[in-house]
Amino acid sequence: MQNGTVGTKLDVVFVGDGYTAAQQEDFHADVRAKWAKISGVEPYATYRGLFNVWAVDAVSNESGVSGDPTKDVVRDTALDSAFFCDNTERLLCVDTGKVESYASKAPAADLVVVLSNSTKYGGAGYNDISSQVGYDGIATASSDNDQSDQIAVHETGHSLGKLADEYDYGQSGTYTGPEPAQTNLTKLSADQMTAQQQKWYRWIGQQSPDGGAVGAFEGGGYYQYGLNRPTDNSIMRTLGQEFNLPGREAMIAGFYRYASVLSSPVSTHHAVSRGTRIRVTAPASAQLKWYVDGRERKAARGSTTVVPRTLGVPADGRPHTVTARATDRTKAVRDPALRKLLSRSLSWHTAP
Repeated sequence: MQNGTVGTKLDVVFVGDGYTAAQQEDFHADVRAKWAKISGVEPYATYRGLFNVWAVDAVSNESGVSGDPTKDVVRDTALDSAFFCDNTERLLCVDTGKVESYASKAPAADLVVVLSNSTKYGGAGYNDISSQVGYDGIATASSDNDQSDQIAVHETGHSLGKLADEYDYGQSGTYTGPEPAQTNLTKLSADQMTAQQQKWYRWIGQQSPDGGAVGAFEGGGYYQYGLNRPTDNSIMRTLGQEFNLPGREAMIAGFYRYASVLSSPVSTHHAVSRGTRIRVTAPASAQLKWYVDGRERKAARGSTTVVPRTLGVPADGRPHTVTARATDRTKAVRDPALRKLLSRSLSWHTAP
C-alpha cells in the first residue's frame, strides 16, 4: 500500500517467517489481513493515509515456527522465530540481525513487523535496537491468531509512542526511583500534575476512549505501587482496549516523526504549467487550503487536486505561486509543541 513517497510517509515493513517458497502468497494475504486489523485501531484508523506498507518475502526451509505447539519443536526458518523465549511461552522472539538483512530490502523501513506463520498466541517487541536502516523497532506477531494483532499494536505503543507498559506483575512492590521518562507514567498525583503542569495534566478529567476519565491510577511500569497511569485500563495495560488520551497523542507524535501532514507526487522543484494537475494527500482530520500568490482561493478549500488555471492563475506571461497548506485540526493533540508539527505548506511556481 503506497500512499506517497518514502520520505513523506511512515513506512511499515512486514517480513514473513516460517513461510516456504510455495507459501509466499499466503504470506501476502496474511499481511493484508493483519494490517487491516492493526489499522482499524485508533489512531491508526484516522491516519491510514500517512502509511506506506511493504511486504518483504523471506523464504524458509520449513513451514511454521519453533516452539509451536510445544517447546521441543524446532523448525528451520529464515528469521529463527521461536516461542518460549526467555522461558515465556507467549514470547515470540526472532534473530534481529536476520530481520535487519531482510527489512533493508524494502525502499524504506520506519517500523518493522515480523509475521510468523502460526496460529499460536504470542508476540514481542524490540524497542531499543540499533538499526542501520533506521527503523523505530520490531514487533512480532503470529499470522493467524486473532489476538496477535493486538500484541503488535501494543508493541508499537512502545516503539512509536515511546509509551511504558501500564500493568504490573501482580506482585507487591513499590517504585522508589526517579520520575519516569515515558509520558504515560508518573510519581505525581492528578493534583500535583495540574499544579506543576507536568505529564498528562492537559487531559485530566477528560473522558478517555478506553473508558472513564483521565486521572492518576496507581500501578504501572511493572510496579503495583508508587507509579500512576492515566486511566484504569488502556491497551498498554490490557489487550483489546483502546489507547487512552495521552497514549493516543503520543502515537500521533510517533506518526509525525516520519510522516508529513501534507505531501504531493508533483515536484515543487520544477515550474508547473497552468494546466498541470497538482495532487496532494493529507489526513482526513486536516484542513486543506489553496492560495495563489498568497491569497486564499476559498472555493478550492478541501480539494486534493487542483489545476492552476482553474484555481485562478492568470495567463499574463508572469510567474505565479500556487500554495497548498494543510493543518491537522485533530482534537487528540493538546501539546503546543506537537501541534507545530501538524501544519505544512507546499508551493509550486507556474511557468510564465
